[in-house]
This record gives sequence, C-alpha cells and structure tokens, in this order.
Amino acid sequence: MAPMAVALILGWWLVAASRAQQLPRPSLSLHPSQGVSLGGTVTLRCHLPRLAAWVWLYQEGGRTHNKYKDKDLDAVEFSFMTTSWEHAGTYRCQYHVSDPLGTSEKSDPVELVLTDARYPPPSISFSFEGHMMTTINISIHVGRGSNVTIQCWNWDYGSAFLLHKGGHSAPIQRQDPSGGGMATFTLFGVTPADTGTYRCSYRPWGYPFVSSPLGDSVTLEVTSSPTHPGANGESRGSLVVAVAGGCATALAFGLILIVFFLLSARRSRIQRTTSPGEPLKSSKANELQVPPTDNEGLTYTELQAVTPSFCRPGPSAVPQPPVIYAQLGFGEPH
Repeated sequence: MAPMAVALILGWWLVAASRAQQLPRPSLSLHPSQGVSLGGTVTLRCHLPRLAAWVWLYQEGGRTHNKYKDKDLDAVEFSFMTTSWEHAGTYRCQYHVSDPLGTSEKSDPVELVLTDARYPPPSISFSFEGHMMTTINISIHVGRGSNVTIQCWNWDYGSAFLLHKGGHSAPIQRQDPSGGGMATFTLFGVTPADTGTYRCSYRPWGYPFVSSPLGDSVTLEVTSSPTHPGANGESRGSLVVAVAGGCATALAFGLILIVFFLLSARRSRIQRTTSPGEPLKSSKANELQVPPTDNEGLTYTELQAVTPSFCRPGPSAVPQPPVIYAQLGFGEPH
C-alpha cells in the first residue's frame, strides 16, 4: 500500500512539473513605473494567459497576496492605496490552474521603490573636455564623440546613486561608491542618441527600496561637430598661428638660399679671374702693378703707353690740368 501511495504522489508531482513547463511564464509590471511617493497609490499587475487561475503575488521577505482570475481576463491587479515603508521591496507573481492541474514559474522580479520627500534631492554637475558646468536646469551642446561626465552627490544620506534619463522607465546607470556621498557617471563617445535630459537620485543608507526625490536636470544636446564652447575661435586662432609660422619659416629658408647662391656666384667669379696655383692678389695691387722696365727717359706719352690703365677715369670724371714733363740735365758747362 505504501509503495502505491508513493507512486501516486510521484506521478502527480511529475504531471504538475510537466504542466508547469507547458504553462507560459507570467510577467509583472508596476504602475506608475517609478516615482511612487510614500503614502501614494501603486498597482502591481500580473499578466498571464486567458485561463481560470489563482494568482499569487509574492513579496520577497514579506507578505503573500492572492486573487482568483476569471478565464476572460488576461491580468490581475494588486493595489496598495496608501503605501508605507513595509510595501517597498521586490515582488514576483505566479499562477495555478486546476484543469488541467499545473503551476507556472514565477515572473521576473520587480522592485517597488518609494520616494520619500523628507530626503533632500542630490546635487548635479556636468563636465566635458575640461569644462565643468554647475548651473542647474540648463541645456548644454557638445560635439559627437566627446566624453561627458555627470557627477551626483549628497554627503549626508547618499549611499547608492542612480542616473535617470527622460523617457526611460528605469535608471540607466547605478553606482554604489564605497565611501558614499558622490558618484561619477561617464558617457563615452556620445552620439545623437545620448541627447536628452538627465537627473540623479540616491538611496539612503540602510534603505535600499527608499529613494530621494529626483534632483535638478541637465539637458544634453549632441551636435554633429566635435566642438566645445570657444572651440571655433580657438581653431581659427590656431590656424592663423600655424599659417604665420609657416610663412616665417618659408621666408627664412628663402633668404638662406639667396645668400648661398650669391656666395657661390662670387666664388665662381673669383676662381675664373685667378689662374690655378697662383696666389690671389687684391685689386689694389693689380691696379698699381707696373711692368719691370726702365722708364727713365720716357716722355709722358710713352709713359702712358706702358702704364696699366685699370682705373681710367670715365667720361664723367673731372678733367685734370695737363702735366708738363721736362728733361733737365745737370753737367758742367761747356
């Protein structure tokens, strides 16, 4: 008799397990999805197939709620009209059908986080490419590909910090800094898809399902050009400096080439007027050079014929008065 009872129980468990594998898994949603204030109303909705079933709502470490669902409905709602800290936590839902017998798997978890306005909102700062903006509720333009840093802080209560972007039901980033008080979120290589409004919130020490109100916002607008404020003027200034430097370099190089060619031309001219192996003589010496002949007894006309005329005066020279040469002889009178 005992073996038969064990077999029946085992058979029932196997049927239930196989039936659970066949039943679609339910899903759980939160309404509103975020920003539920302490003392406000919230609804958790469990979605499942159109079957007559009992539906359970499980709070992790807390209460369990159940409701019967008619086969014409595709969801069951669990509402808390006046929320308190006891309602905050993690929830899952599951359903059970009797014909045929079976129990579904539990849904994915959903967190109910309550916003407590008694906590002050966090502060926010925004920086990119070395520029820091602490002005709140402003719109900032950055170039595509820039790295953007958003800092959030609250030194009194902040434990875990969350970064929110407008249009997203859940936070896009979360940080649990070891020392608490401040978190740094970085958006690397931003694109137009990162355009939007950003805010921060934090979870107080010891209360993981309680949140501060959202802080002030910063709107990020990503432009197509990778620039920052003042970058156009800086680029133009850099271009002017580069062009001026290039012109100065080219001018100096040109002057060096001119001096080099002039020196080369002068050296070539000197080498042509001087025979190989002959010591270079100055032009002054050449002008005063006189053939080694005996000039005594020559007349003025003959003396001019044998004297080099390297520096004859040109037509514009001032005429000199004629010089009369006379031959004087000294001897005894006859």
